[in-house]
Amino acid sequence: MLTFKRASHTDIELLRTLAREIWTTCYPGIISMDQIEYMLDLMYSNETIYNEISEGVIWEVLEYKSKPIGFIAVTISDDGTAKLNKLYMKNVHHGKGLGQQALEHVVGLAKKQDLKEVHLTVNKGNINAIKAYERFGFVRTDDVVNDIGNGYVMDDFIYTFRIK
Repeated sequence: MLTFKRASHTDIELLRTLAREIWTTCYPGIISMDQIEYMLDLMYSNETIYNEISEGVIWEVLEYKSKPIGFIAVTISDDGTAKLNKLYMKNVHHGKGLGQQALEHVVGLAKKQDLKEVHLTVNKGNINAIKAYERFGFVRTDDVVNDIGNGYVMDDFIYTFRIK
């Protein structure tokens, strides 16, 4: 059973540790190790996570059998949508339906707030994540290339799940 624990400022180091472990095992072959390190520094610094939690981004630790195995981060927008910023889980837990449970949880958060959709971006080379999102019912609605500095880009598909 997957459970979700709302993260606070005291969980920042845990989130950073999980991000490093997950990114360095899941992303090689999709993006370079140099880009992985750059993005970890950019998106998972103490300051970045602290500020996001302070600004109301919903960070939650995913726990399986009472052990932390990943995390999510969701932003609720004033336009009636939610953005799934992050959904990461240790590689050993892939393929067990836990990602689908996490997506159900995110959609449940959106429904509680009467939102109309959840959207996300996913790296175009992250085939396993793309398959998981599509299996859940997310639909590819666009693609985007964002310059993130230092000569790197995020080359992503945009997916949307419409809440009925």
